[in-house]
Amino acid sequence: MLRVANPLGTEFEDLVLPGHAFVAHMKNPEVLSDPKKAIADSLLHPIGSKSLKEIALDKKGSKEHPTATIVVSDNTRPVPYKGDSGILLPVIETLLDAGYHVEDILVLVATGMHREMREDELKAMIDERVFSRGVKVVNHLPKDESRLTYVGTTERGTKAMIDTLYVNADLKIATGLVESHFMAGASGGRKAICPGVIGEESTYVFHGPELMADERSRDLNIEGNPVHEESLAVARLAGVDFIVNVTLDHSFKITGVFSGDLEKAHLAAVENIKKVVEVPVPEKADIVITNAGFVGINHYQFAKCGVASLGALKKDGYLIAIGNATDKGHVIGSANYRTTLALLKLVGSEKFVKLLVSPDWVFLPEQWQVQQWAKVFERIPQDHYYEYAPQITHGYYQLLPGNEIRTLFSEGTDESDKGIYQVAIDKALEDISRKSGKKIEDMSIIYIAEGPYEIPRSQKE
Repeated sequence: MLRVANPLGTEFEDLVLPGHAFVAHMKNPEVLSDPKKAIADSLLHPIGSKSLKEIALDKKGSKEHPTATIVVSDNTRPVPYKGDSGILLPVIETLLDAGYHVEDILVLVATGMHREMREDELKAMIDERVFSRGVKVVNHLPKDESRLTYVGTTERGTKAMIDTLYVNADLKIATGLVESHFMAGASGGRKAICPGVIGEESTYVFHGPELMADERSRDLNIEGNPVHEESLAVARLAGVDFIVNVTLDHSFKITGVFSGDLEKAHLAAVENIKKVVEVPVPEKADIVITNAGFVGINHYQFAKCGVASLGALKKDGYLIAIGNATDKGHVIGSANYRTTLALLKLVGSEKFVKLLVSPDWVFLPEQWQVQQWAKVFERIPQDHYYEYAPQITHGYYQLLPGNEIRTLFSEGTDESDKGIYQVAIDKALEDISRKSGKKIEDMSIIYIAEGPYEIPRSQKE
């Protein structure tokens, strides 16, 4: 048997896998020995731009009360915004040093189409010293048209409506994490703006079915990726004066700080992650076991580990996904997501995609995530997908494609037990053996250790 660390936290027992499983593991990048100094150096000596303080002074000019908006990610991304490794407080202190007043500095949470964050969640994510200094923290509200300003239309036709709190700022700063992204190639950079602080209707082209279906809209690919290009086009219309992006290791420790020009600094970060994120596997497997990772706070986010697994998963193979859906009260996703997901379950991938591109289809925000699930179920039948998160209870699975592993548990199984994920994987493997008529030891298995964050690439097709 093969023992691996539980990817969902040290509060759970390690996982024991069949001994012949291949463990696909990202390289372990070197962490920064002094992240605080690295952040300070990055603000002083950025990539492709003046220092943050110089830009802040230029934007200030002779104004007594220049304004600054700093865009931060929401809690679906493990961006370090607190402690000695926090990137937010040094930015704020640089602005104060440049003569900006606390009351004129705003932190804007890039919720995108996600729900707004609660006060307790904001305080858990952002350094307490930001609040104690009196800096205001506000959620972006994509459906509130009174909070949006039109800044232009892209060549593809996106009507760019941007949060007014961002548009009206004299100084515009975007922060974030750069990791592999299953649509845009990589997160960070321009994505803080699009979809981070755009209006709901502005998603119709950016996340439309044509761009989602493009084969270039995939993990780690920037060149020619239409989702990346459209996001960048919107960000250019909105304007970004300075970015602060980081890359992280498996334990969310900083491996690089990339500040400066919107495009140049972001591209440097993307090149950095490519060295560690893409993982070779011998060949595609009969069974892939993965996890939803930190980002998997609800079913909406589970799609990321599903799509990331495709580089390791055989046609008509089996996929097992475990996760910890910690998003209280929102363990599935929005009404739009639930509705379109139920439709996918009912009609299947091929008919679902045909509906999306039909002229009679009415675009629904978050249909794009369900279109990503459709990619998974183009590779495997829905009943070859197994899923378990303790918080996603039985009633939800009337709407969800795939198999609810919970129904395979023995009567009286304690789901609060630290070994529950082991039970889930074992039960799924037993059912796969029954369904396929094969012994598990006769089936190839790949375990994707970092779930949605690593991109396996088969050496054979």
